[in-house]
Amino acid sequence: MLLGGCCCGAIRYAVEGPTRDETNCHCTTCRRTSGAPYLAWFTVALRDFHWLRGVPRYYDSSAQGRRGFCAECGTQLTFADATTPDWLDVTTCSLDHPEGVPPRDHVWTRSRLPWLYLHDLPEYPRRRRDGFAPASSEP
Repeated sequence: MLLGGCCCGAIRYAVEGPTRDETNCHCTTCRRTSGAPYLAWFTVALRDFHWLRGVPRYYDSSAQGRRGFCAECGTQLTFADATTPDWLDVTTCSLDHPEGVPPRDHVWTRSRLPWLYLHDLPEYPRRRRDGFAPASSEP
């Protein structure tokens, strides 16, 4: 089981199933909503994710994407994609022990900031399903 929550402790959650699609997302929306050069995510089956304390507020960041965050401290917690309703993306660093869910790749690297240098993990210019690009590729 994985446990996590927001920075102020108002919201807590548990993940009781396996993770998949562990990634660092470089899309403009993830960067803007987090204030960071990229955002680490993992995906879980919706049935394996449970709120333990508090409930997030939601923000529709696109026509198909809805982000959950703590209304008290602003910590971004989840991303729900309307095209995959049985799955939920969770911010890796909202875990109590994020070191246990390392990223396996980088997605949306075509939006990568030019001063950010990546190494060692596969890169995808867009979504993973759109295909792999060598690590030396330009954004």
